[in-house]
Amino acid sequence: MLSEQSAATVRATLPAVGGALGEISERFYAGLFSAHPELLRDLFNRGNQSSGTQRQALAGAFAAFASQLVERPDVRPDAMLSRIAHKHASLGIAPEQYPVVHEYLFAAIADVLGEAVTPRVADAWTEVYWLMANALIAVEKRLYAASEADGGPGGRRIWEVVDRVEETADVATFLIRPADGAPAPAFRPGQYVSVRVELPDGALQTRQYSLIGAVGSSVRRIGVKRVHGGGAPDGEVSRHLHARVHVGSRLEVSAPYGDLVLDVGPRTPVLLASAGIGVTPMIAMLEQLVASGHRAPVTVVHADRSPAEHALREEHEGYAAKLDDGVAHFWYERAGVGHPVDRVGLVDLSGVGVVAGTRAYLCGPLPFMRAVRGQLLEKGVSPADIHYEVFGPDLWLAGAGA
Repeated sequence: MLSEQSAATVRATLPAVGGALGEISERFYAGLFSAHPELLRDLFNRGNQSSGTQRQALAGAFAAFASQLVERPDVRPDAMLSRIAHKHASLGIAPEQYPVVHEYLFAAIADVLGEAVTPRVADAWTEVYWLMANALIAVEKRLYAASEADGGPGGRRIWEVVDRVEETADVATFLIRPADGAPAPAFRPGQYVSVRVELPDGALQTRQYSLIGAVGSSVRRIGVKRVHGGGAPDGEVSRHLHARVHVGSRLEVSAPYGDLVLDVGPRTPVLLASAGIGVTPMIAMLEQLVASGHRAPVTVVHADRSPAEHALREEHEGYAAKLDDGVAHFWYERAGVGHPVDRVGLVDLSGVGVVAGTRAYLCGPLPFMRAVRGQLLEKGVSPADIHYEVFGPDLWLAGAGA
């Protein structure tokens, strides 16, 4: 809980600090990477840095946390902290890195705001930072303890590719198993693993990929969509995996992480909405619903450019059909002959029945999820029952509502 004196100072300066956080985060990363270029090369996602999305995510998360402290001082934003902590743990972030971030973040704040950063203001915002940092460190410590049997920091160890399938022109799935022959760690449908590769320039870059499913106790399946971008950092890992990783290749893979997991009772109605490669965690959730004999209604919603670009479409349809009360609705920008005309273009749930008490899981581009969330709210779904996953930096906090 923020001290009363600091809370008053943060409340008074939040508009100024919040309004400048975009510039502050830009200068923060510039100073950090100038002093520690190895962090950009081997830890931070170079694509997100190049596009600016990581700066937006940092600014949004810090502002949201500070706002929560002064507006609802008795309630800690555990959902936001959990999401960040899972991502940090999948990357192997260590407690000793937080003082480094503090040093360069507060240098950037002083640089941007100048004389407005009095000692009292600096002390108040330092308190905000360490309340957030220490909360994250505590969650990450628990996550590391749970995965410590699965390798090094973040549970990383070497896995071998045992099969590769070209699902579409730009999506490949990889079957992987621990190279040491040990059982793979258990996971919950919706979780992801981090895959770290060495790129041609020597950089060690890490990306997260959802676990699609399991084959026995030792084999796991991930899906990778190739992101086109020429020589740009954006998509450099997906292009590397598509071009260079085949059966017999070895990858450094983390333990499973992620807090967007299927958590429903056997009588809970479920809606799974995805777009593009966001289908991958939904396949794992559907597999679990089928395996558990889920008897309540399950509504599957998916949007894609075309049927040919809809990765794992047969599994998507097949799992929905195996459920006692499952139905699938697919929307395509370019639909083929025979596809329903009311399923062309953007997702429109006006003609889709949504049962009272439905718990919804969303995964896809942010505009898609915002649109679907809005339609679900109009249909009476509780905000507490709508859960989402963002591939990459979570920019929802930088915009409206979560």
